[in-house]
Amino acid sequence: MHAASPAPATRRGRNAAIDFELPPALLQGLFDPLPDVVFFVKDAQCRYVHVNQTLVQRLGQRGREDIIGRSVVELYPPTLSATYIAQDRRVLAGETIEHVLELQLYPNRRPGWCLTFKQPLRSRGRIVGLIGISRDLGQPDSQHSSFARLQATLAHMQAHFDAPLRIQALAEIAGVSVSQLERQFRRVFQITPQQMLTKLRIEAAMRMLHGNDSIAAIGQACGFSDQSAFARQFKATVGMPPRDYRALAQA
Repeated sequence: MHAASPAPATRRGRNAAIDFELPPALLQGLFDPLPDVVFFVKDAQCRYVHVNQTLVQRLGQRGREDIIGRSVVELYPPTLSATYIAQDRRVLAGETIEHVLELQLYPNRRPGWCLTFKQPLRSRGRIVGLIGISRDLGQPDSQHSSFARLQATLAHMQAHFDAPLRIQALAEIAGVSVSQLERQFRRVFQITPQQMLTKLRIEAAMRMLHGNDSIAAIGQACGFSDQSAFARQFKATVGMPPRDYRALAQA
């Protein structure tokens, strides 16, 4: 993979630049020591060609050789792999995916929230694969100066996630502007207020799907406008429709 850095202006007006070949194997090694980051490179057929040790462990495999050359269809349940393949194909068509909040489900690991980044890999102008990382959503930064004021906003969201919530109203609770709320939320919680609201709603829905309420009733109870909107958001976030998650949970 070829990587070239931008050329930022220095204080004296000079430019700094570097142009070099960055082998994916080098990136693989750099990401190996990071237990909270999944790294992967896939070819144009959505097959893994490079993965870090974190992905190996989370898939319950013995080594990289058990993953390389295989696609998510061979490594994940059909309900999940179809969504992952669809996302990969969007990237292989030229789309870049950034800061997408997802709930990852691994065969040997409890579900965990992460932020996913994927972008196409090009060679001589042609897309030949994709590269991506998924970083676990960490704990809030309680040392940040905005943490205390944002706690009131978060508490309001937790108590009223089932109702329509306007970002302007949330900003007023925190005593900041909308742009400041967005910026401070990312710094403290690593996600936007809208992503936090989605997270709260999906978590509540997952708990309710262990019961017997109808999917339509669960969607309404979790703040979604209708069953269709609930199903779309649930699938985009969890990787499968609510009914498939219910079947998986009950199994």
